[in-house]
Amino acid sequence: MLSTTDVALVRPASQQEKPSGQPTDSRLGRASGVSATLADYFQLMRWSQWIKNTVIYAALIFSKHLFDLWSVAWVTLGFAAFCFTASGAYVMNDIRDLERDRQHPEKASRPLASGRIPLSTAYGLAAVLMASGIGLGFLLGWKFGGLLLGYLVLQFLYTLVLKEVVILDVMAIATGFAIRAAAGGVVIDVEVSPWLIVCTFLLMLFLGFSKRRHELVLLDSRATEHRASLREYSPYFLDQMISVVTASTVVTYAIYTASPEVREKLGTDKLYLTIPFVLFGIFRYLYLVHQREEGGNPTQLLLSDKPLLADIFLWLVVCTLLLYWG
Repeated sequence: MLSTTDVALVRPASQQEKPSGQPTDSRLGRASGVSATLADYFQLMRWSQWIKNTVIYAALIFSKHLFDLWSVAWVTLGFAAFCFTASGAYVMNDIRDLERDRQHPEKASRPLASGRIPLSTAYGLAAVLMASGIGLGFLLGWKFGGLLLGYLVLQFLYTLVLKEVVILDVMAIATGFAIRAAAGGVVIDVEVSPWLIVCTFLLMLFLGFSKRRHELVLLDSRATEHRASLREYSPYFLDQMISVVTASTVVTYAIYTASPEVREKLGTDKLYLTIPFVLFGIFRYLYLVHQREEGGNPTQLLLSDKPLLADIFLWLVVCTLLLYWG
């Protein structure tokens, strides 16, 4: 005869008793939130994406305040404010995209999509992060706080509407980076060159369209399940836009470095020497997108590809040398 224990072992999983005190998600078939670790919360906050907020330091470098400790401190506080605010927006985006992320081959393992972090906890975390970021932003000045609030509104619009609209989805992302670049100058009260804003915007369009292309190729027929706007894209269409933005980025940067206005303001006429680094960086990224079918995570790609890392480092070094000692 079978004992009570034996019956429990052969009973179908759907009929077995669930452990008490462990809320479950039937769609995931596992207890939700019970295995969450500190690393899971940092992953939900997308701390690895904080590097995007380093764009705020561009104005510090190009305004020749890099060695002014007070300015560095204020920009760093601004960087922290953007990190908190952006992380809160990322959490809200993950909440909205929960079902779609579960269909994605890579995003399905995220803490929220996998069920390791409860939905209620995610809502609370998002509120704390956004309130902390905006609060810190206004402590740094009402202009900076206003830009940061505008950035947050843009993220909400992106999450709710713009991410579903072809072309505007990528333009919204690029605008977020342009706001970061402008905020870097506002927080230390220096004028931000329009060239810096335009170059930032165009470069982010390049990265954004490249990311869409990777998603389209990677997910193939399931692409629209992950992102509705992808049904309006095609590899050919994206390649055309990438080509236009690539040329625009290079030409704009070249004009910027050779502009008499910029030469007078920055005190150097040799900034054009950095053009080869920009060209190599863009060409290398295009190679990774088209030849290696990478580009789905621009941040990870920029941090993992050694030639790109070396190129960015050398560009920063040469820019600093030309601006401060050239």
